Amino acid sequence: MFSKANIVSTLITSIWGLAGGFLLWGLLAEPYLTPHILISDIMRDPPDMIHLILGCLIQGFAFSTLYSRWANGNFGLGSGLSFGIWITLLLGLGAGLIDYATSTIVDIQGTLINFIIYLIFFGITGLLAGIIFKKLG
Repeated sequence: MFSKANIVSTLITSIWGLAGGFLLWGLLAEPYLTPHILISDIMRDPPDMIHLILGCLIQGFAFSTLYSRWANGNFGLGSGLSFGIWITLLLGLGAGLIDYATSTIVDIQGTLINFIIYLIFFGITGLLAGIIFKKLG
């Protein structure tokens, strides 16, 4: 759990979580998602950076730890991307559809746009983890 590969992967995927989140959701997806948000002023502006960084570290650690066990020693780009896709199905599509069905945050188009962004985000996260574990694991 606290191997060199897992620690490095946690740090790199956490940095990607912070930077990639701003890039994908904050810059690239915002023009597409904004018309589909059903509640005004739902986002903090500016974000609470301490909790955002803490959340990215926890997410990076959980992702890296779960990937290291799931891949079962078969580390690399393919297994990392595959794991990222499975996480996207769980969080991006599964949880997204549950949120859509139970809340009025975004419409169905926003939910699907968010799923695509999650696919890119966790796909890259998986690729990063796969590369790191292949080199250090």
